[in-house]
Amino acid sequence: MSQDKQLLNQPAWRFIDESISARNRSALESFAMDDTLCQLVGQQQSVPVVRTWVHDKTIVLGIQDHRMPFIQQAMEGIEQHGYQSIVRNSGGLAVVLDEGVLNISLIFSEQKSSIDIPVGYEAMLSLVQLLFPELGERIEAYEIVGSYCPGSYDLSVDGKKFAGISQRRLRQGIAVQVYLCIEGSGSERAEIIREVYEKGLQRQPTKFSYPVIKPDTMASLSEILDTHLTVNEVVIRLQVLLRSLTEDVRHGGLTDEEMELYGFYLKRVFERNQKMLS
Repeated sequence: MSQDKQLLNQPAWRFIDESISARNRSALESFAMDDTLCQLVGQQQSVPVVRTWVHDKTIVLGIQDHRMPFIQQAMEGIEQHGYQSIVRNSGGLAVVLDEGVLNISLIFSEQKSSIDIPVGYEAMLSLVQLLFPELGERIEAYEIVGSYCPGSYDLSVDGKKFAGISQRRLRQGIAVQVYLCIEGSGSERAEIIREVYEKGLQRQPTKFSYPVIKPDTMASLSEILDTHLTVNEVVIRLQVLLRSLTEDVRHGGLTDEEMELYGFYLKRVFERNQKMLS
């Protein structure tokens, strides 16, 4: 069995579903949650975790985005669209979160053996292919030029990107995160990010080369499948898939003790974001 498939075949999984409960909370809370789980799983105080999360209209900016010469105008434009903006502490560029975008985090421990970066990405690719058997091998991973937050693990079907994968490593834990555009229009989301760069750069030369967004490179899974797929249906698919991987699926949120650790990471994430924005 390949190493990425081994990662999915854990003896036990812990499933934390925040696809409804996190919606009206700040997306910063999700980054703090994944940091908390990285430490807990990394230090083997928890079995590996699958977490689902959805947030209302938010543009998550990368550190480079925040360095745009006219960032203030860009952020005002985001607000005019009815979105809030935050700056995340990991790599990558701007992405869109809303009620039609499902995020999934897979959290593993490197305590016993190290997990190469590509193996983490391949594990998430395998999970997404298993989640959507009607697409299966048609789901490919390569950079979609013209999409927002482009990377070598953009997930697409026939050149239309519907997902992007990132990784965060902390205290011997690894969080592999994917955003899946399930509902709505992929190109409309991309159009918002195109405007963010237009307002933030205003043709000013910069050291960093920002992506030139072509909205028609992006689509939602509903558009790709030509059917009305919902976030809730995909969460149910994920639960069924987990049960096929192991008999031991543990449900439930953080314990009181774990909440204390979460409080520490939450404070840290909010303080970093404040510092970025000030």
